[in-house]
Amino acid sequence: MIAKKRFAVPFIIWIIAGTVIPLASIAYYGFTSRSGGFTFANITAMFQHDHMQALGLSLLLALISTVICLVLAFPMAMVLRGSKYGKQGFLIFVIILPMWMNFLLRTMAWQVLLERQGVINSILVAMGLPRQEMMNTPGAIVLGMVYDFLPFMILPIYNTVSKIDNHLIEASYDLGASRVKTFTSVVLPLSVPGIVSGVTMVFIPALTTFVISNMLGGGKINLIGNIIEQEFTVNSNWYLGSGLSLVMMVFIIASMLLLQKFDKTGGENLI
Repeated sequence: MIAKKRFAVPFIIWIIAGTVIPLASIAYYGFTSRSGGFTFANITAMFQHDHMQALGLSLLLALISTVICLVLAFPMAMVLRGSKYGKQGFLIFVIILPMWMNFLLRTMAWQVLLERQGVINSILVAMGLPRQEMMNTPGAIVLGMVYDFLPFMILPIYNTVSKIDNHLIEASYDLGASRVKTFTSVVLPLSVPGIVSGVTMVFIPALTTFVISNMLGGGKINLIGNIIEQEFTVNSNWYLGSGLSLVMMVFIIASMLLLQKFDKTGGENLI
């Protein structure tokens, strides 16, 4: 037993170096003033108008992106479930293929597509339609989030729905349930664990992102992630950046606890 525990030592060291120490550093700076004294000012700074506005916009765009990803991912997961085994492998490969490309390159590709002289506007002009201002808008940021995070919604849901026993669905039909009733009373409740995992994997990075908003928002749309990033890199104010980061951690933990509650109660709706 002691010999087996030794195998955990590298993992424990990795957790301490990669998680515990960075979190402790953020906590230290978050509750420390520039003069070195203890303070809550870095935490309460989140309630300033600019920060609250950025947080509200971040929550809104993250929520919209998550809902769009869910609406797109669930039908795709059901299609994957119903396809033949060989076709499933090919479709999954197509879904994860963009993830093999660098995150920045994928986002830059949307710049080429959305800019005023870009591909989409060139097609619109060729069709006799006016050019559209798509870059530097909340819509462009949402589009980038959906594109980058959609696979993280599809795969957990597919992994869950693929394990649903077909006999349960057939039994629902035999009892006289319609397709809609079968979906809402059998398929959807059994899919809750995958939905919760997918929502978590999309909402949290969407809430904290700053790269997508920087590149597709042109620096004109500040999300809370942009403000935190600027405090660390531009203003060199690790104290304020850490304080805002701690507040964001509270939002993230609260959202995860809420989602776990839905995960535990989701199966109770099964007929």
